[in-house]
Amino acid sequence: MQFRQQALAKLQSPEELDLPVRFARPQGWLVLSVTVVVMAAASVWAVTGSVASTVSAPAVLTHGEGSYILQSPAAGQVTAVLAKEGERLPAGSPVLKVRTAEGDAVVRTVAAGRITALAATIGQIISTGANVAAVEKVADADDPLYATVYVPAENAASIPSGATVDLTVQTVPSQEYGVLRGHVKSVDRAAQSAQAIAAFLGDSQLGEQFTEDGRPVAVLVRLDRSSATKSGYRWSSADGPPFALTSMTTATGSIRLADQRPVDWLLP
Repeated sequence: MQFRQQALAKLQSPEELDLPVRFARPQGWLVLSVTVVVMAAASVWAVTGSVASTVSAPAVLTHGEGSYILQSPAAGQVTAVLAKEGERLPAGSPVLKVRTAEGDAVVRTVAAGRITALAATIGQIISTGANVAAVEKVADADDPLYATVYVPAENAASIPSGATVDLTVQTVPSQEYGVLRGHVKSVDRAAQSAQAIAAFLGDSQLGEQFTEDGRPVAVLVRLDRSSATKSGYRWSSADGPPFALTSMTTATGSIRLADQRPVDWLLP
């Protein structure tokens, strides 16, 4: 009853029109101002800002022209191995000697390069077209290394030329020496088959490994050079590893994709 009487008394009392009306407390104005500023900043960022994203994929350090698989032109028994793994040979150099029904045949390099793998041994019986060696196409020891990153085909269109790349090299502890720096030189828009990858790298196992989840796209990465490091390339750490890098070393490449504007996510 007491509350009811107070309510009736308030209705019967004249309006207090001569008193000032308080719309909001100072604390309320502060909250409102902060909210307006935040919303304005978010709107500006949505229109002018961008979101950076990356794609990670397996990579291999190679020289620019890749490798090739040397095959035997004749069937027979290997009687001599004339080259060593790691040896750099000019074009036409003898690699194996094979005894055939017609006499001895010599397997020679097709192009100048470095022997990265030998698949034949003395006494082995090989057939015509058998893979006997992998040869990396490099004539000069000072030729720079590149990285070939095999990214999923659906990401190829989002990779701009010159994009930054961080490479975690398998033989280099990243916790101690960091990652290798580079930039995208070119993007091959055609998807790579296992056979094409094997032909370029001279390694059929890598061809199968890189195509397990579908045909990837090859991205050629130019490694940043540095005279201040032992390897001759730039790392996220000051000095990098205290040794030189070798070709056919596997790595994982993280490529920065083209920046995307957040407003595109909101518009239909």
